Amino acid sequence: MPNHDLNGFTEGSFTHEGATRRVLRAGTGPAVIVMAEIPGITPKVIEFAERVAAAGCTAVLPVLFGEPGRDPDPRTVGWASSGRYMASTMWRVCVSREFTLLATGRSSRVVRWLRALAAAEHERCGGPGVGAVGMCLTGGFALAMATDERLVAPVLSQPSLPLACTPGRAAAIDISPEDLAVVRGRCQREGLQVLGLRFRGDRLVPGDRFAYLRRELGDAFVAVELDDGVANPGSALPPHSVLTEHLVDEPGHPTREALDAVLDLFRTRLLLEDRPTAAN
Repeated sequence: MPNHDLNGFTEGSFTHEGATRRVLRAGTGPAVIVMAEIPGITPKVIEFAERVAAAGCTAVLPVLFGEPGRDPDPRTVGWASSGRYMASTMWRVCVSREFTLLATGRSSRVVRWLRALAAAEHERCGGPGVGAVGMCLTGGFALAMATDERLVAPVLSQPSLPLACTPGRAAAIDISPEDLAVVRGRCQREGLQVLGLRFRGDRLVPGDRFAYLRRELGDAFVAVELDDGVANPGSALPPHSVLTEHLVDEPGHPTREALDAVLDLFRTRLLLEDRPTAAN
């Protein structure tokens, strides 16, 4: 698909602890922080954000890497151009101290900035709290952000860190033990629900990772695991991106049902007057 001109989005910036990043926004209502996958805020990530806005929320997209609106699809821009862009973005992430790619038992430094952004957007947008969805490299960020009580609807879409190059890393996620204990406590006391999405054959998101989250969070972790065969066959990439690249946007399709589950979580936790609490 062509590059997106970002029409319908306003652009600003947010600064915390000396770090300033661009932020795109669309919609009105309680905030949902949408964290893109590599290589960044692609047209399909923007489509997802537009759905969040249409559901009655403010979609807030921090620019963590890449060029917003740029289409990386090799079928559109060619394999050489796509490969250079992907490699350039990944290299910048790898050398950045803000992201933890391999280490287990550690929350990435950028999570502190994201928590501060969520707090500021809650103040700006109002509502009972904030939602967050992370994708691939940013998937686990939504979990680590949930140490803040204002984060009430975390979604982990194909959480890929730490990179699963050893069995220990496959059965872990990028959050410190201290942060995980806080999230676990919120699940037990407040009825916090954590939604996770993956394709079963995705080597970047091993089944052991979701098994680990089930052990740590119990029934509070709701896993949506899809067969590889339901991924969009038109993609040039193997099944991975549940909400974007491999979505089949047809009612009743398993990937569309996964998308609907995410939007329903935001509606229930952020918009409905009878949203669940620990007391009920």
